[in-house]
Amino acid sequence: MSDRRFALVVRWMISAVCFLLILAGESMAASLDNYEPIKARQVITTAFPEAGEIRPLEENRAIKEVYAGDKLLGYTYQTLDFLQTPAYSGKPLDATVVLDTEGEIRATKVIHHDEPILLIGIPERKMHDFTDQYTGLAADQRVTVGGKSSETRVSVDGLSGATVTVMVINEVIMKSAHRVGVELGLVEGAGDARPPKANVKMDQFEPKAWQELAGDGSIRRLLLTRGQVDDSFRGTEAEGVDTTPADERNEPFIDLYTGYLNVPTIGRNLLGESQYDWLMGELQEGEHAIAVMASGDYSFKGSGYVRGGIFDRVQIRQFGDTFNFRDLDFYRLSDVYAEGMPEFSEMAIFIVRQQYKFDPGTEWALELTVKRQTGPLDSEFAVFPLTYQLPDQYYTRPEVELTEEQWLETQPMWVQVWYQKKFQVAVLGAGLVFLLFILFFQDWLVKKPKVTRWIRHAFLTYTLVFIGWYALGQLSVVNVLTFVHSLFAGFKWETFLIDPVMFVLWAVVAGIILLWGRAVYCGWLCPFGALQELVNEIARKLKVPQYTVPFPIHERLWAIKYIILLVLFGVSLDSMATAEQLAEVEPFKTAITLRFDRSWPFVTYAVLLVVVNIFTRKVFCRYMCPLGAALALPTKVRVFDWLKRRKECGNPCRLCEKECEVQAIHPDGTINYQECHYCLDCQMTYFDDNKCPPLIVKRRGKRRGQNSPGRPEQIPVTQVS
Repeated sequence: MSDRRFALVVRWMISAVCFLLILAGESMAASLDNYEPIKARQVITTAFPEAGEIRPLEENRAIKEVYAGDKLLGYTYQTLDFLQTPAYSGKPLDATVVLDTEGEIRATKVIHHDEPILLIGIPERKMHDFTDQYTGLAADQRVTVGGKSSETRVSVDGLSGATVTVMVINEVIMKSAHRVGVELGLVEGAGDARPPKANVKMDQFEPKAWQELAGDGSIRRLLLTRGQVDDSFRGTEAEGVDTTPADERNEPFIDLYTGYLNVPTIGRNLLGESQYDWLMGELQEGEHAIAVMASGDYSFKGSGYVRGGIFDRVQIRQFGDTFNFRDLDFYRLSDVYAEGMPEFSEMAIFIVRQQYKFDPGTEWALELTVKRQTGPLDSEFAVFPLTYQLPDQYYTRPEVELTEEQWLETQPMWVQVWYQKKFQVAVLGAGLVFLLFILFFQDWLVKKPKVTRWIRHAFLTYTLVFIGWYALGQLSVVNVLTFVHSLFAGFKWETFLIDPVMFVLWAVVAGIILLWGRAVYCGWLCPFGALQELVNEIARKLKVPQYTVPFPIHERLWAIKYIILLVLFGVSLDSMATAEQLAEVEPFKTAITLRFDRSWPFVTYAVLLVVVNIFTRKVFCRYMCPLGAALALPTKVRVFDWLKRRKECGNPCRLCEKECEVQAIHPDGTINYQECHYCLDCQMTYFDDNKCPPLIVKRRGKRRGQNSPGRPEQIPVTQVS
């Protein structure tokens, strides 16, 4: 009887365990109707209308299996879990991608972004039309935006006005699809455009003390003070949370070191002979060991890994990929044997597993995450990278000749964008060189008024058509606000290099402001300004009457654009997104970037400004443009005054003042460089002895012999049309 009872108990326990396992499996699965976010659910139902259940993949819970009953239909994931490539806004976007069991993209859609051109400008349906082009493409397909398709690549149509954005969308969709496809075994992994993996020189060893290892870069250090950590949370919800007292800001928060242990010279010197041999025996083929050591109040290990099996404070980033360590990837580092080593409060060895395809010869970063709690369920995070590059003497790398396409795929996103826009950059560069020639030789050029006007009108046409409508090089006050905020929130060159045309323009404008002030940009390089001036010139040719604003009123209207700039800057301190919306006071996006292809309120506003300009030149530029105001402020520090004046200017001669179309010359004859548009009209008059009254007097006096000291010169009256 006892045996039978024992058997019954065993059967009952087995049944209970099976029942619990079934419940656990069902709890991991979720009905598609309850799947969040809703936008992702819509993408899944578009790809598989019959789908009814979502199950997270056991090996990688970021990947979800899509089922119809017990039939596996495919897989879905969100790109943000795999790639965080910053887009034009400087922030990453998130897309949902659905793959079938053959590794083919069944549907994809961007479900979140912060792109200003798409938030206010281009309708989102156009972006969704763009992503619809990926339906039917294989996960390992090479895809480019624009150009022509070939045997090795597929070309998709871009989105005018959002070139950088769609290039980032292309990258995150295809790179993540390939990565997920490789992980699921749906496509081959040989398509990675990475350099050949470095081979560590395991047969070389040299005894070195701690200082030598730190000196040659074998060991890298990151020292964070309490003040640096507090500063990293400025402008976030966590600002002011757990703030360090002022007298403790320079105290160390954490003093962090890391080193790559597979190299004998590093590993043996740090671990000692026996510990190094043991570690190398534990590592499987393709695995790598990294030492992490620290002192200070902050623990890089934390306590989360005890509960969930993951270290949530440190991760590795390489090739744009990030991966965390689990408890099985962790070994205690009991002692370090390198001579001269400082004392550490915690030390650890982390193992980088084979599936991450870690390359020891390529730069990587150990990223330390610091969290500040802002609410019961809300937190803010700051990430501090400790960059590590293994010294060259420790490894070799096979040399492989890459094709141009393969080389390009190994480069950062901004390099790819520059390569694709090399024609625009070249033509823009040629135009800027020509403009500099005009400016440096302006005294010679303005003596030929007809040639000067012809050149100016041709250049304005180039600015409008090429720089504006084709290359989309219209600067905006949003660029200024973004730059100012980046100086406080962490400046990154990549944020600005992502758009080569805008970067080149801003670089040149910075130099121009130093030499000439804002006048040259507003008068020669602003596409919307060029549009207004060309329209006004046509109106004048057609004898459209012109209205001149009385100078006292004109002078007071200048203040409007500075008030607009101040309001936008103040709003941006609270919300950059709101400031971008208010920056629609600039008609640039409507008239230039989108070429008037926009909803009627925006088009009506832009057209109205152009119509007003028919009767009074550049009303928007003179009184409303916040970008002009932002560029006018540093104009005060220009090095030179390149526009020539005479002592007679303003008293008694006021010809240039009356002729200045933007009324930048004061009644006393001085030029206001903060309002000047550098049209050179006053300089053509200055050198024209048939038009400039002082020169006319001088010429006539010489001809008649009346220019003697005893007879004062008289300024002739000249009628101004």
